[in-house]
Order: sequence, then structure tokens, then C-alpha cells
Amino acid sequence: MAEYHNILTQVQVRGPAEMGLDERGIVAKERGVEPRFSSLLGYIGNAQLGPIHLGMFGTIAFFLGTAWFFLTGVGMLQSVDWSWQALWRDLWWISLDPPGEEYGLGFPPIWEGGLYLIASTCLLIAVLSWWIRSYLRANELGMGKHVCWAFAAAIWLFLVIGLFRPVAMGTWSEMVPYGIFPHLDWTNYLSLNHGNLFYNPFHALSIVFLYGSALLFAMHGATILATSRMGGDRELEQIYDRGTASERAALFWRWTMGFNASMEGIHRWAWWFAILCPITGGIGILLTGTVVDDWFSWAVLHGFAVEGGLYNGPS
Repeated sequence: MAEYHNILTQVQVRGPAEMGLDERGIVAKERGVEPRFSSLLGYIGNAQLGPIHLGMFGTIAFFLGTAWFFLTGVGMLQSVDWSWQALWRDLWWISLDPPGEEYGLGFPPIWEGGLYLIASTCLLIAVLSWWIRSYLRANELGMGKHVCWAFAAAIWLFLVIGLFRPVAMGTWSEMVPYGIFPHLDWTNYLSLNHGNLFYNPFHALSIVFLYGSALLFAMHGATILATSRMGGDRELEQIYDRGTASERAALFWRWTMGFNASMEGIHRWAWWFAILCPITGGIGILLTGTVVDDWFSWAVLHGFAVEGGLYNGPS
């Protein structure tokens, strides 16, 4: 009798490649490319590589995403006077910047923000095309659309930062520069220029859902690994036919906290916490500078900050 192995001691059992379904929902016999297998990837996931389905929207996303990457590189190279040496040396600090405030929502000269807008348009269409691709693939496979809507929550924040808020502020200069440290600097400056985002209640909610989703996923992952020797990783079976693993997991959390999730419910909790992180964060960013110019003053006005600095309790 074979003993169950977990990720630390598992034996990788390799069967025929899974080719997926064709457009009619029938198991496909052949694809254009023969799938490969990776024993290394097999330790952290499924060892099979491919086939991949791009389709029209996947192809659009791939080529426009590549165009964005190329244009961003060209802009960065131009900013260091076309020196490859300077590009690699200062890669962490250089960036492709949005147009200056003086151009408003107009189209500036190519090297003064025009290239940035062209690259951003490519990126926007690429991201939206990839979302359409994810929706169509889920629909054709008969899946729920939970992955698509979770992706849409992240796209909401992406659109707020790169489109909705700059339009509301009346200038493309509010967009985020493409660069590593310059991107972080933009985040810092946004907070400093608007009275510290820590006083933005939607920012606070976003952090709650960020840490909360991390905690829920950690608790869930630990529970499944802890019951894997009893089949806890076969979650679908545990959902419709509760077995030893789910019984022990429920017992553990009831004894630990007095309440337990179900094998199905924990995924809904984690999904909601995760998508509410970018949704609330996007709301907070959209309100910054458009509705509320100074979050510290707003917090003082509403009674949860003290005029003159941080309140550290009675002296």
C-alpha cells in the first residue's frame, strides 16, 4: 500500500499530457505544440508545461504588452542620452515619466511625455484584452467567473491610478512614472502632498483587507498542509463528502477559536478579502486630490486625528 507523500517527500507521478478541451467541449487529441514536463516545477505545482491558448485577445495582449515594454525601454534609454552603460548602471533610478502639468490632458511632444502616453495606451489595451481572454476561457470551460472578477478588482486600481484620477485632476502629470524607485517615490509623494494617506479611511480598509487576506490564506494553507496526510488537499472531495481531514480541521479551529470555516466557505472569505483590498484602495486614491485635498485635516475635522501631530495618549 502506497503511503501518501506531501510536498516535502512527494513522488511525482506522471501520466499522459492533459490536452484540454477543444471549442466544442470535446477532449482534444492534438495541439500545435507537444506539452513538456518539468520535474522542478512539479515540486511546487503541476509538472506539465503547455499547451497555452492565446486566441485573438491573448495575441493582442501579448503584442501590445511587448510594445509597452519596448517603448518604455526606448524612453529610458533616451533619458540617459542613449547610453547602454548608463541604462544598466542606473536602471533602478531612471524612468519614463508622464507629461508635465503644463500640458494638462493634451498630447505633448514625443520626448516630453508623448512616448509615455503611447506606451500607456498600449499597456491599457493589453491589460483589458488579457481580462477579456480570461473571461472567454473561463466561459468556454464552463467555469465560474471568480478569477475574472478578482482580476477586474486589480484592474480597477490600475485604472484609477493611470486613467480615472488623472482625468479627474485634469492633467496626465498625475500618472505613475514607469520605473522602479521613481514609482515608489510617486507613491510617497502622493501621500506627502495630500496630508498622509494613513488618515484616508479607504486606505485603512485596504490595509485591513490586505493583511486579512494574507492571514486567511496562511491559515487555510496551513490547515490543508496539516491535514494532507488524511487527504485534505483533495478539497473538492472534502466539500461534497466531508471526511477525516475536514472533520479534524474543523475540530482544530473550533477548539482554537470557537468557530470554523467550511471547506468551501474559506475560499469565499479569502476571495472577498483579496478583491476588497484593491477596490477600497482604488476608492481612496480616486478621492485623493479630487474630493479631499488634505487627509490629515479631514481626519482632524472628523475626530480621529489631533491637531498639531500624532496623538500618543495622555502625558
